[in-house]
Amino acid sequence: MNDVKELLNKIKLENASWEDYSKFLNLKEENGLDSFFDLAHEITKNNFGSILKIYKPDRRFPAISITGGECALECAHCNKKYLDSMKPILKNNDLENFLLDLARDNGVGVLISGGCEPDGSVPLINFLDTIRKVKNQTNLIINTHTGLLNEETAKKLAEAKVDIISFDVNMDEDIIKNIYHLNKGLSEYKKAVNLLKYHKLNIVPHICIGLYYGKIHKELDSIKFIKESGIDPSLIVIIALIPPKFTEELFETPKPIDIAKVIATLRFVFPHAELSLGCMRPRGKIKIEIEKYALRAGITRIEIPSKKSLVWLKDFDPQVKFKFISACCAIPQKFEKFALSKESDIKNYLNI
Repeated sequence: MNDVKELLNKIKLENASWEDYSKFLNLKEENGLDSFFDLAHEITKNNFGSILKIYKPDRRFPAISITGGECALECAHCNKKYLDSMKPILKNNDLENFLLDLARDNGVGVLISGGCEPDGSVPLINFLDTIRKVKNQTNLIINTHTGLLNEETAKKLAEAKVDIISFDVNMDEDIIKNIYHLNKGLSEYKKAVNLLKYHKLNIVPHICIGLYYGKIHKELDSIKFIKESGIDPSLIVIIALIPPKFTEELFETPKPIDIAKVIATLRFVFPHAELSLGCMRPRGKIKIEIEKYALRAGITRIEIPSKKSLVWLKDFDPQVKFKFISACCAIPQKFEKFALSKESDIKNYLNI
């Protein structure tokens, strides 16, 4: 048995070590990666059936920035551009009125995010009393990006009954320093996760593939941390670097096959967790290739896919069924029944 077949067999028998997974991530396309992707797809079908959930947040699940377009970090990969697509709401009264109007208008939920303070935190704490008030009056699903946080914020998030903590897991000190421009260590990320766990908040880990200038770097360290931290996630969201256009640093677009290798590794390590390909990923000509590889590698959810990718999937797996949900792809399964899409929400995907 050659080394690649031996590695595949170890993973299949769930006997793989972290060193084995590292070897898998370093395999080249000519090394027989199809067999690994076939295994990941088989595990996914066995545990989740032939259902792909498609998320389209639209107006029923908007994204809000509580800092508007401001962020103290000006990260190299983002430089505040992702804040531009969010609705800026900077005052508690405005947030309360917006959320109550959203609930009255058949809204499902909201992502509350924003730019970071110099310490890597999103300044949510000033809005948590308002969020708590709205949660007591409505059924809105509240998803928050917290960034790094302290005990007081974690406690108030729990008191506000926030449904989802979308937390970017990163165990790469080079990225923290050189990409995030943040003077923090790995211990600060571990501390934040422990605080969220202590207050029994629902952590949905996010992993950004290729954040190190478009290359696979220490994504496996992040996967290992999630596994060993005791989070036991029911869902993990995968995003991928979109190379910034205007920056001194040299970024490249992550290779679709590299994105797929990380997704497959997550599938092997977390066979019973849903895996979602989130909205932040390269667009343009490479979009469909990324989606096809991700579908082969074990995702169960995808946000705003290309119709061409879904047509391809029907050929690849004729048994597949699509479930359309008008929400952020990080919502827990128990909330899906409240967010099922109407035909008018998914006109682009009809007649696949």
